[in-house]
Amino acid sequence: MNARKSNPVKTILLYTALLAFAVLFIYPFLIQISTSFKTDPDAANNPLSLVPNPFTTQTWQRIFGQGGDTSVPITTWLQNSVIITLVVTAARVFLDSLAGYALSRLQFRGRKAVFAGLLAVMSVPGVALLIPKFLMVNYLGIYDTYTAMILPLVVDAAGVFIMKQFFDSVPISIEEAARLDGASIFRTFWSVVLPMAKPALITLTILSFQGSWNEFSHFLVVTRGTPEHQTLVTGLASLTSGQLGAGTQYPLKLGTALLTTIPVALIFFALQRYFIRGANEGGIKG
Repeated sequence: MNARKSNPVKTILLYTALLAFAVLFIYPFLIQISTSFKTDPDAANNPLSLVPNPFTTQTWQRIFGQGGDTSVPITTWLQNSVIITLVVTAARVFLDSLAGYALSRLQFRGRKAVFAGLLAVMSVPGVALLIPKFLMVNYLGIYDTYTAMILPLVVDAAGVFIMKQFFDSVPISIEEAARLDGASIFRTFWSVVLPMAKPALITLTILSFQGSWNEFSHFLVVTRGTPEHQTLVTGLASLTSGQLGAGTQYPLKLGTALLTTIPVALIFFALQRYFIRGANEGGIKG
């Protein structure tokens, strides 16, 4: 029986369609890059052109404070984004892992109720929690502070769920061997189980980094919107709305948007194979 030969016409059409979709999705990103090297008049007159005329680095000099313009404190926004994202990501990975391990392994009264509550929290739209967040941070006296920006984000229900599902797939016999050697519960978790959870941890790291880096509504609610407490995302919203200068400012806006996009894209593409594996093991198993 002869093997079926692929139809060259269908193959060409398939790859042509894939190439068209690739260009469709990549083109806006290329426009961001190109526009960031344009002048304001050129960006306004030729918004879809990929060739800056003339080519200038004035926008990037302004972004990094080399143009003498302090009206748009993008370096402050970038610093806030980096600090908050790193702190929130590290805290989420650690605390979500601890909570997930406790729900997976520890037997305590109300364990099923806690897990049911976790699922209930995951089903609540984030926008429904904005007013309670404002009332809580205001009651605690931390409104318009870095504490208010970070503290409510350090634990995430979805992250706890992912880690619990992964730990459920780890054989208990591995931990029993460590217990026989005299290891405590935390020691078993830290030295035996956690190293095995590398795919799930990387998945959680990517999701936490992306979520905290791109967070908008939470920061909008818990701060007054002053530049010293703005991140790249909230600052970009102010810039786009025209609060920080007149004119189109397309190069500055798209340059800032590009700066916002790059870190998440780099993290995802560098760790995407672990992300896919961890998502499968954390979301399907158990």
